[in-house]
Amino acid sequence: MQTHYERLGGSETLRRLVDRFYDLMDEDPDYYGIRKLHPADLTESRNKLYWFLSGWTGGPPEYTDRFGHPFLRRRHMPFAIGEAERDQWMDCMKRAMQDVGVDAAMQQELVAAFFKTADFMRNQPE
Repeated sequence: MQTHYERLGGSETLRRLVDRFYDLMDEDPDYYGIRKLHPADLTESRNKLYWFLSGWTGGPPEYTDRFGHPFLRRRHMPFAIGEAERDQWMDCMKRAMQDVGVDAAMQQELVAAFFKTADFMRNQPE
């Protein structure tokens, strides 16, 4: 059985997905809520998400090789993340997946998994 990483098309497709995600976040005012949580220069954010998603989808564990366990919730605690930010992140990722041509079945699987993680990042009462 192939991993999500392999089904996505490996490192090249994953890099295109992450780059599209951050390009959308940078360009579309609909994502201002999450854009303002990031530094002006998105280079490190792009790399960290790419490295994280590589291992998360079953590819090389690039993030953990560099930084150890991701402790996602702890690392995101300094940022106010509520339902609006979760939903902006999800919408931005859905658009990025569509734009890079991730097939519909894979999008559906990833959206379900991404939502669980994105919802877990929330640290603001609604």
